[in-house]
Amino acid sequence: MGNAENHGEFLALVGRHHGIVLKIAHSYQRNPADREDLAQEILAQLWRSFPRYDRERSFSTWMYRVALNVAISHLRQTRPQPVPLDSVPDESIPAANGKDQDQRISELDDFIQSLDPLNRALLVLYLEERSYREISEILGISETNASTKVSRLKQRIREELQTSLLPEQA
Repeated sequence: MGNAENHGEFLALVGRHHGIVLKIAHSYQRNPADREDLAQEILAQLWRSFPRYDRERSFSTWMYRVALNVAISHLRQTRPQPVPLDSVPDESIPAANGKDQDQRISELDDFIQSLDPLNRALLVLYLEERSYREISEILGISETNASTKVSRLKQRIREELQTSLLPEQA
């Protein structure tokens, strides 16, 4: 396939799945300028890697894998930023309003910030409602391992937030 054909195919595929780049950049960078830089780095790496993309496999899975690798590498090179969340799994945090909800979201951001790159990627993919099969393909771990790790992360979230919600004993 010629370079012009590759370029057209690449643009069509990236256009169809551009939300992946934005979600990963948003999950790994809070500052809008840094987020934009990371998105550009991801796109550049996708283009450099595109000749090695196996068309027998899902493009979105491949794209997530490249994007997460770039984001994790970028994270190691820069000071990590808290991850802002648009939604929170219902079972992770008890319902609350106003300041309590803002505090819980902030605590969840802090928790995610404290995660190592693999667990952060797992949580991002889980919050994106990816199946364990997809998570395992993207991260190169077994489906059972993905399921176990996500379950442990959900338990840790419950424990962290429950501890922070309990009133201090006098």
